[in-house]
Formats: sequence, C-alpha cells, structure tokens
Amino acid sequence: MSSVALAKTQYIRSGDVDIAYQIFGDGSRDLVMVFDWASHLEAVAELPDFEEYLRSLAEFARVIWFDMRGIGMSDSVGGGVMPVESWVDDLVAVMDAAESSKATLVVQGQATQMAVMAAATHPDRVASLVVINGFARLARADDYPAGIPGSLHETVADQVEQHWGTGSLATLFGPSRAGRPGLEEWWGRVERFGATPRLARARMEAVLQLDVRNVLPLVPVPTLVIHSRDNAYIRVGHGRYLAEHIPGAQLLERDSADHYPLPDPDLIGAIEEFVTGMRAGMRSEERVLATVLFVDVVGSTQHASERGDRSWTAALERFEEAGRAALVPFGGVFDHSTGDGLLATFDGPARAIRCALFLRESVRRSGLEVRSGLHTGEVTRLREGVAGLAVHIGARVSALAKPGEVLVTRTVRDLVAGSGIAFEERGEHELKGVPDRWTLYAVVG
Repeated sequence: MSSVALAKTQYIRSGDVDIAYQIFGDGSRDLVMVFDWASHLEAVAELPDFEEYLRSLAEFARVIWFDMRGIGMSDSVGGGVMPVESWVDDLVAVMDAAESSKATLVVQGQATQMAVMAAATHPDRVASLVVINGFARLARADDYPAGIPGSLHETVADQVEQHWGTGSLATLFGPSRAGRPGLEEWWGRVERFGATPRLARARMEAVLQLDVRNVLPLVPVPTLVIHSRDNAYIRVGHGRYLAEHIPGAQLLERDSADHYPLPDPDLIGAIEEFVTGMRAGMRSEERVLATVLFVDVVGSTQHASERGDRSWTAALERFEEAGRAALVPFGGVFDHSTGDGLLATFDGPARAIRCALFLRESVRRSGLEVRSGLHTGEVTRLREGVAGLAVHIGARVSALAKPGEVLVTRTVRDLVAGSGIAFEERGEHELKGVPDRWTLYAVVG
C-alpha cells in the first residue's frame, strides 16, 4: 500500500464551512477516524508511527479521516468554540461525500464527544464506536473525580498557550516515543499548523466547558472503549466512566502511558477484532522474496555534536524525506526509520541498487554521507514490518560498508547479472549472528 502521507486532501462544504478529509484503503467496511482537538491531517501523517497506524487500519477497512470544524485543515471557528452539534453535521457531510452509508467511528480524545452525539442522533449511520483515550467531560465535578480540578483550569490553559508550537507536550502525549529524533519538532509543526497559541488556549478553555455525560446512556451501538492505564493527560477514570455509562460497552485497559494512538500490535488487533470479528491479519505472515536496503547516515554522533541536537534532528528529518521520495520511482517500500537511517524493501535487486545510488547522490548535495547495505532473501511481512534472516543480513552488511559505499551480498550480485551494474569484491566477512562467511561486493559507480 502506498504511503498515507500521499493521500489526497479533499474538501466538502458543510453548512457554511469547508471540512477537510482524506480517504485511503479499499476494505469492505468503512471506518471514520477523528483525532483530538489538536490535529492537522497532513502534519499528523508526517510521523512514521502515525502513518503506520493509518496504514494498519486501512489493511482491513476503508478509512475516512477528517479534521473537525474549527480544527486543523478545516475552516476555523471564531473564539475557539467547540461546536459539537455542527461536528455531527460535518460527520454526515463527510460520509455523504465519501458515499459511506454506515461506518464505525474510531475516535481519540475530545473527538469522543462528537462521536457519542453522532451515535445517539444518527444510529442509522453509525455501525459502532471505538473510543481511544476519550472522555465525556474533561473538567472535574463532585460526581466526576477523573477530571481536571477547577483550581487547575487556568494553569492548564496557561501551559497550553505558553508551550504551544514548541512540541514540548509530545512526550506527555506519547511517553513511549520520548527521546526519538524529530518527535518534538513534528508535534510542534502539528500545533503550529493547527492553531495559534491564543486560539489553542481558547480551545482548551472551551473543551473544559463541554459535558456529554447525559448522552452516554442513549448510545445504541456496540462500543469499545480503549484506554491507556498510565495516561497522565486523560486518566483512566475517564475511560472507565464511559464504559460504565454506555450500554453494553466493552472496556480494554492497555498497559501503556500513551495518549495518542500508535501502531502497537495489541491496539491495532483490538480494533480489527472489534470491527471484523477476528484478528485474521494481526499476526498473519506473508513470506516473500525481497531485496532489503539499509541506508545509514555516516557520523551521526559527530554531526549531532557539531550542529547541536535541534539542527541535527532537522537534518535527519530532511534525510528521511529525501529517502522516502527516492523510493517512489524505484518501487521501494518504506519499512521504518532506524533513527539515523532507514530500511526499505524492493521486489527487484537492480532497482534497489539504483535507488541506493540515487539517494547517495541526493543527500550528498545536502552535506551528508551515507552507507548502504543490500541482501536478497525471503522475508516475513508482518503488520509491524518485515522480519527474518534476510533483514538481519542486510543490517550487518550495511554496518560493514564504508562511507559512500553501496555494499551487497553475492546473492544480490548474481541476481543482477546482465544489468550493467559493476562490482568490486570486498572479501569474505563474518556477519554477527549469521552462519558461515559471506563474500561482499561494492557497487562501482
């Protein structure tokens, strides 16, 4: 499947505003997905974790993703108003535009308030609900101890306004990814693209006023409530309240502290099983012949020391963008980032080699040097990525490559015979954790 980051953003008029949405996947079931109030369709999908999350859902459903009115790429609403009733109208408008008669709503955070209203008022359009780290109200009340105390509302709004656009809240929302290169920079872009600091504060204040608890008993559709047990932002008591007050709702408490959804196998599997009745694809293995390409940036530690963490992180982001772009014309499939490199797969070794050469020259123009390693063998494609001995061998070959070198195994060299690609032998090597000795070859050119 192609990258969801390349999905086309479309607009549909709902009342007097334009609503931004994307569609990807072609499954027989429709999912309508909405994230929290801090969102932006295109900026959110820049993070590989989010891209993989979206791709994972699209493996078993057609996913319709939109920014709610007043949020992200959809038309703004003055004063940070949170128009729940209009959100339901917007949901219907997007579903109509996508020719979706009925769908499961997969929502996160504050989008839960829109979803329960939609399920109660339009049960003919809502097949079921999946609520991830959601809440019926955010403020504490005498009969709602999970919420934020009134004495802290001003402090919370101040923090949102002061830190908005810096990305510093990323580690609160995704503690399991804390420290990963580019995380704060990515979240800062999401914030800046989605709102100004003053508007973000107004939204936070508006969210603290909303309360849809009286609607919960009127939700007539099957509901799965998923909550991270150690979520410091939206505490687990919110999820428990939802599950207790929505008739027949199931509660899944995950051993996690993350607020935003990530492509964790247990999360994807739970959603898939709830929607389809089975986890047929959760651990299904597809064994195929593929060429794996590892590309690593040379001298990361030195670059980070010389440039500083922020500048180096930005350089790594540009490298990954260049890498993803380079894969497209050669039919490569991005698997995952390795922090200062990437792993991709190809169905032909010659295309993989030519992609490595192209990427090498491309990043040189930006002042970086890379090393590449390739091997062709049987890999196992899982939902979370490729695995198998061939992947391990490719990583070991890459580690042995010199700066600027594209190093391959004999298997790769033999498979591209007659392609016009030339090689120089680099001798036999032991590959850690791999039996036997391996003769390696450097691509000439």
